[in-house]
Amino acid sequence: MSVDTTAAPPASDLGTLIRGRRNARRPKMTQAQLAAIVGYSTSWVCRVETGEIIPAWEILARIAAALDIPPDDLITASHPPGRDPAWDPRSPRSSSGTAATVATGNHAIQEDTVRRRRLLTGAAGFGAAVITGAPATAANRPPADVGTWLETGLFHPPATGPVPLSQLDQALHRARADFRHTRYHTLGAQLPLLLAAADATRDHLTGHAKEYASALAAYAYSLAGELASKQHSETVWVAADRALAAARASGQPAPLGEATRILSVAMRRAGRHHQAADLLTRTSRQLADDPTKQEQAVRAAMLLTCSYTVAHYGDRTAALHMVDEAQDIGRRIHYGSDLEQVTIQATPEQCESFRLSVFNKLNTPDDGVTVVSRISPKAFPTAERRARYYTDTARMWHQLGNDTKTFAALRAVEHEAPEEARRPSVKALTADLLYSSTNLPGLKDFAARTRVGN
Repeated sequence: MSVDTTAAPPASDLGTLIRGRRNARRPKMTQAQLAAIVGYSTSWVCRVETGEIIPAWEILARIAAALDIPPDDLITASHPPGRDPAWDPRSPRSSSGTAATVATGNHAIQEDTVRRRRLLTGAAGFGAAVITGAPATAANRPPADVGTWLETGLFHPPATGPVPLSQLDQALHRARADFRHTRYHTLGAQLPLLLAAADATRDHLTGHAKEYASALAAYAYSLAGELASKQHSETVWVAADRALAAARASGQPAPLGEATRILSVAMRRAGRHHQAADLLTRTSRQLADDPTKQEQAVRAAMLLTCSYTVAHYGDRTAALHMVDEAQDIGRRIHYGSDLEQVTIQATPEQCESFRLSVFNKLNTPDDGVTVVSRISPKAFPTAERRARYYTDTARMWHQLGNDTKTFAALRAVEHEAPEEARRPSVKALTADLLYSSTNLPGLKDFAARTRVGN
């Protein structure tokens, strides 16, 4: 059966649906508000509502989530079954409103229908999780335990289909924000669905889109590895391995460097300090000649991680040299939202914090006192980094035998990030104080709040 390619599609149906649901919102949503949500101009929204533009699939998914429209209804309105695939909303329109011509016929229409169903299967549930920050259905809610969430995400992922790349990027952005603000339980609850969607999306795509999806998947698995490391969970090995596989598929050095850094942390925790340092050194050298900002930021993060690693086997000179080198890179980089995927940033404060970590591991806490005097905790950009700094400060005072200042630093950890205060390494410091002969006011209550002994 032939399809008439000369008649314009009834895009006004789509515009009417969007305009009607926007006006029905209480309070009413303006065109400017909808434009801000989907990332376009007010005039662009106006042209969509008047039928001049049919948005791409991923933008339709954003509109559906913003207006609480079932994605299938919205996409069907823009592309009814049987319509010429030349009007497929996945095909970008020019400013004149003309879509690119593609193959026609029954086979093309059937193939398009299958692809649309696959997209909607993933987008319907995943979109709700992205917008609300919570699992879409009760069936998707994992048990309330970070370790179990990690195991679910890595070994028993929920069933989901591919989603638009913009939606996957948005979910990853939310997950990073949860990590930076130490909302580890919230992050853990989202990880199974995020990881499953990342895998389904990159398996569904080809070419450059697949490479980009692989990079997002690599960052998602690296984030899972960060969380596993904080919990001292052995799942860090699995997360790091999958991050590396996805990073290699992306062909991009930055996600590869971040995945390598996570693997090195797992190796260090297993006592393989020299192997971890060698891995970091080899990979960072591959980035040394790449002048791009992202690659240099990842290289600086690897140097800081390596500095702490070599301190484990007592190489003070190499450790401090790596901190200095990372600090030099950091001076040339402006850390903005474009580098948010890099967990460790070589700002002056973070470099000094790693210098403190090195002195603690070298058992030279007196050197650390000077470092602490140079650091302003308020300068750390995130709660996670401030909590890390206060944890290292507590370790330093503990080595120096000052229980009062150790406890003060531990309370600062709790103040900045309550979930950090329940990490295994912080609980170990608390237990040392609790079971010593020192009777610190408030310590028992602090131990109970942070679940020491549980």
